[in-house]
Amino acid sequence: MGILARFTDIISANINALLDKAEDPVKMINQYLLTAREDLAEVKKETTEVMAEETRALRKVNSNAAEVARYAELAKKALTAGNEGDAKVFIAKKQELENTGAALQTAYAAAHENAIKMRQLYDKLASDIAQLEARKAGIEAKVSIAKTQQKVNTYTSKGDKINEVMGAFEKMEDKANKMLDVANAAAELEASAIDEALALEDKYKAGVTASVDEELDKLKKELGL
Repeated sequence: MGILARFTDIISANINALLDKAEDPVKMINQYLLTAREDLAEVKKETTEVMAEETRALRKVNSNAAEVARYAELAKKALTAGNEGDAKVFIAKKQELENTGAALQTAYAAAHENAIKMRQLYDKLASDIAQLEARKAGIEAKVSIAKTQQKVNTYTSKGDKINEVMGAFEKMEDKANKMLDVANAAAELEASAIDEALALEDKYKAGVTASVDEELDKLKKELGL
């Protein structure tokens, strides 16, 4: 049966290989499960048809066996009644039904085998889907954690860049401090030089004032004041 080969391939598909090729594992899992459920529905429909065929084949076998038994009984009754000719007719019919029964039995055996395979296939596919459903939550959680970790890694990288910038700022700040220290030192030296000059200027100013006072006193004496 072609359908058996097809669904056997579906069951043996490696989900991990599919996930390796997927950019988004969660999306791939959902797509796989959707396809698997559709296949399961188709397998179920086919399985019920095959099982129904088995039931019909068995019914034909049983019906044929009942007819064989009925004609065998009629042959016995005919012989008991002394009608050998009638008995031969019944026996011929019985043999004809037995030949048909052999073919019906072969058909039933094939239908029975197919029904077993389809039921096993359906049960296996249903079990696989149930397991995947159970694993889905775990895989989704792992993907979510992985995406969060990627974000953390991205911002960690930005944090490293900020650290580099902070280091550069510290160097510039240190350089600025040195420049300020140099400027302050120069200003202090300049201020010291200015103060010294002012001190000398005040000294000589004081000297001029003293000379004027002396000359004034001398003048007063001359005038008798």
